[in-house]
Amino acid sequence: MNNINRRNFFKISAGAVIGMTVGGVSLRAFAAEPVKLDDPLAAAMKYTHKSEKADQKCANCSLAQGVDGDEWRPCAIFPGKLVASEGWCSAWVKKA
Repeated sequence: MNNINRRNFFKISAGAVIGMTVGGVSLRAFAAEPVKLDDPLAAAMKYTHKSEKADQKCANCSLAQGVDGDEWRPCAIFPGKLVASEGWCSAWVKKA
C-alpha cells in the first residue's frame, strides 16, 4: 500500500465529503417531481391535484410527509414524487 501523507489524506477526504454532499442534494432534487395525473399509480389511486372534498386534502392526510404549509409535499403512497397539498387520492387517511 502506498504511503499517503497527512496533507493528501485531508485533500482526498474533503473531496469525498463534498462529492457525497453534492451528489445527495442532486439526487433529492431529481427525485422530487410532482405526480403526473397520467401516472398509472396516480390513476389507480384516483389522485387529483385539487380535492373535491372540502375536509379531505393531502395537507391533512396522515400519509403526507414533509413540512406543513408547503404547496407540494412527499407522500408515502408515491415514493420519490410530490403531491399537491390541495390534492386527494383514494388512500386518504385522516391525520391524527
